[in-house]
Amino acid sequence: MNVLMEQLHFSLSITGPICLMLILGVIFKRIGLINENFIDVASKLVFQVTLPAMLFLSIVTAKHDFSAASQFVGFGLIASILFFVFTTLSVNYWFRNSPDKGVIIQGGFRSNTAIIGLAYVANAYGDQGVALAALYVAATTFLYNVQAVICLTPRSEASGTKAGKVMLRTLTKNPLIIAIVFGIVFYSLSIPVPEIAVDAGNYFARMTLPLALLCTGGSLNLNSMKNEQAASWFATGYKLLLAPISITLAAYLMGFKGIEMGIIFFMNASPVAAASYVMARAMGSNSALAANIIAFTTVLSAITCTLGIVILSSFGLL
Repeated sequence: MNVLMEQLHFSLSITGPICLMLILGVIFKRIGLINENFIDVASKLVFQVTLPAMLFLSIVTAKHDFSAASQFVGFGLIASILFFVFTTLSVNYWFRNSPDKGVIIQGGFRSNTAIIGLAYVANAYGDQGVALAALYVAATTFLYNVQAVICLTPRSEASGTKAGKVMLRTLTKNPLIIAIVFGIVFYSLSIPVPEIAVDAGNYFARMTLPLALLCTGGSLNLNSMKNEQAASWFATGYKLLLAPISITLAAYLMGFKGIEMGIIFFMNASPVAAASYVMARAMGSNSALAANIIAFTTVLSAITCTLGIVILSSFGLL
């Protein structure tokens, strides 16, 4: 019993602060302390400035073995591709006549790795974990954007042109990918970063996760969870149960453990990324359903992730 309580305490020490920040975001929005304008501006600040700064500094200021990390990142990419294919086939079978298949598919596979996932990793492993997770985030962010365009694109020649433009724009102008690529280049070439720039960047980095989590909580529309529940529950089950269970089990069979196992689990157990709403809207898909799925997975991920940590820690895998 004592061992179980210790494992539960460890789990809550990771998920608890994140859940609390999300709840505070909801409360602050309800009482008018923050509003839609604040959330919009702060979200842009996080995505375009503070989060890229955090990822860049986590790479250039930590010690890495990129050759050793290649197997870990490669596994993440292959697992994400296979799960995307599985989700696509499943949705095409169960929702064959639905016009929202692309939104459901995206809700089933696309993780919020850059905010919620990184927050879990930061709580569990600190700066060392964030530095390694940054490589995973870079690879999967690129892949998720490609997969999102594939599943959201209607099958017509005209939309294919539009899809290509959206994909090119989301990949070449994504601040997270740009920051991580620059971080790897600076680290690999041993390019010095002025101390004053590191200090200023650390100010940005420290405000990233709290601000991002508040905005995520504030942007949740819990009332929307009453709509289109069948599709929302289907995507939620894939995102919060099938993805973390299957991919984490595969990682165990491949011999991953410790910090790498933890990152794989946290990244795949995190809720659907808010970017799924943006992509659905940009591609002319059902953005309201995308918002519903985000709300479902964000609310429930604190429970499923906590249970996952208890199980993995009981087997000594984290």
